[in-house]
Amino acid sequence: MHTHLLPERLPNFANKFGYGDFIHLEHHRQGFARMMKGNAFFREIGNNCWDPQVRIDEYMAYKTPVQVVCTIPVMFSYWAKPADCLSLSQFLNDHLAGVVDDYPEHYIALGTLPMQDTELALQELQRLKEMGFPGVQIGSNVNQINLSEAQFFPIFEACQELNIAVFIHPWEMMGQEYMPKYWLPWLVGMPAETSRAVCSLIFGGILERLPKLRFCFAHAGGSFLPTIGRIQHGYECRPDLVAIDNKQSPRHYLGKFWVDSATHDPQLLRFILDVAGEDRVCLGTDYPFPLGDLEIGTFIEKMNLPESILEKIFYKNTLEWLYGTM
Repeated sequence: MHTHLLPERLPNFANKFGYGDFIHLEHHRQGFARMMKGNAFFREIGNNCWDPQVRIDEYMAYKTPVQVVCTIPVMFSYWAKPADCLSLSQFLNDHLAGVVDDYPEHYIALGTLPMQDTELALQELQRLKEMGFPGVQIGSNVNQINLSEAQFFPIFEACQELNIAVFIHPWEMMGQEYMPKYWLPWLVGMPAETSRAVCSLIFGGILERLPKLRFCFAHAGGSFLPTIGRIQHGYECRPDLVAIDNKQSPRHYLGKFWVDSATHDPQLLRFILDVAGEDRVCLGTDYPFPLGDLEIGTFIEKMNLPESILEKIFYKNTLEWLYGTM
């Protein structure tokens, strides 16, 4: 339920809009392309990042026929002018819808929204609902604005009303400019970003006010669940700082949101299953990127979990998160 997909051909949006470091692709050798952020090299990707059939074949090697796909977070472009971000979002969403139409037995898509503009995000959200998208993917912050801020509440409220699931993926990691070495933004910043999002939604009262809204957080919820003791203690010892917008304790919300299984560690996954609940952990891979679970659940199959729990992780929990029913 956590994979990323791009169109094989991306327009040069910087030329189209006349500004900005929008991502475009340079197909420099067979089966590979450079992702360029403006004129700067961002990363190299292979054809499993854009070719639906290649992905199906790779997944079937691990007995996995269905992929939930969403764009790569660098494509969010929340920094762009709102109307331009809407245009980019529509381009990406139309592509994802086409993949689902071409391979309905293999793909489910999550849309992207211009989160920096509430009205435009609501407009695109309604279009996604009409197109049959069961969910959306958003960033852990929007231009360093926390998701608890009032401007985002109408979007979340509409997601609940439209029965749209929300997948939160870390991006624009806080402090990344101070730790460029050793891939620290990805290894340290991303887990912290996801905890930032969970805490913001809890302490800001979003989960309390919208109890039917189905959130799922990438990378097993980042550092939130492993540090729940500290977060709970902070709530108890300094309620004057923590519990100012929501009086419910953080632990109250355990089991009320979903996380994916991308831990790369059986011991940690057992802890996640215990704390989040076996009904709230979904098979997530971050495929096709190197930090992902590219053997697609193989380490989970080796954990000697009961078959009933494996079925929940491998598909039942994802269906409940996406559609609200089994």
